[in-house]
Amino acid sequence: MIDVQHWLSALPPGVVYLLVAGVIGVESMGVPLPGEIVLVSSALLAATGVVEPEWVASAAAFGAIVGDSVGYAVGRRGGRPLLARLGRRFPKHLGPAQLARAEQSFARHGVWAVFFGRFVALLRILAGPLAGALHVPYRRFLVANAAGGLVWAFGTTYLLYSVGRAAEHWLKDISWAGLVLAVLAGLGSTWWLRRRAHRVASADGAADMEAAEVPSGGQSVGAASGGHSVAAASGGQAAVVAPDVEPTRAAEH
Repeated sequence: MIDVQHWLSALPPGVVYLLVAGVIGVESMGVPLPGEIVLVSSALLAATGVVEPEWVASAAAFGAIVGDSVGYAVGRRGGRPLLARLGRRFPKHLGPAQLARAEQSFARHGVWAVFFGRFVALLRILAGPLAGALHVPYRRFLVANAAGGLVWAFGTTYLLYSVGRAAEHWLKDISWAGLVLAVLAGLGSTWWLRRRAHRVASADGAADMEAAEVPSGGQSVGAASGGHSVAAASGGQAAVVAPDVEPTRAAEH
């Protein structure tokens, strides 16, 4: 979509309006084209001031109403064989499964399927030809078609235009504040990381000092436990004296 918007920005405004009307009109006749993408890109382009939103919306509404009417006439004249040929040519978009779902929508909602179909990708393509093939009265079809086309075109255009203008104004107002917040966040994260690294280094140094401590004199100190006594002997050796054993005999052994 960004590429489409960039491509449209290189065209004169009049060409953009004609392109919007043409793509949406051909799509409404029953040919799968990216009409909604063109409308959305043009509406966002209007937020930058390159084109006018009222002309974008008018071109989209004109293409939708005229394209649906032409599709209705073609569908009424060609009937279901025409829809079958379109399904064979565009199986991913207008295949038997898609056609069956569109027919179910018409059977359930009647002419309202034309109005709400403008907001659904599948029905937006099939609404005109299918209504003609099903012999929906043209007056009822035209009212629903015109109402759906106007609401869809102007609603989509001005919604995206307002969002684009608000986003541009918001970003302009907070540009300096955002820069200050970004700098403060960077300084704060750097200070926190340095403090954490210092704490880890201090803890490692204390552990190394404790491990390096050795008892003075090379003597071992024992504690009496469970009725046994440990005494320091000459040469740094320790003798274990069991209870009820004389020290002299223990030394001889």
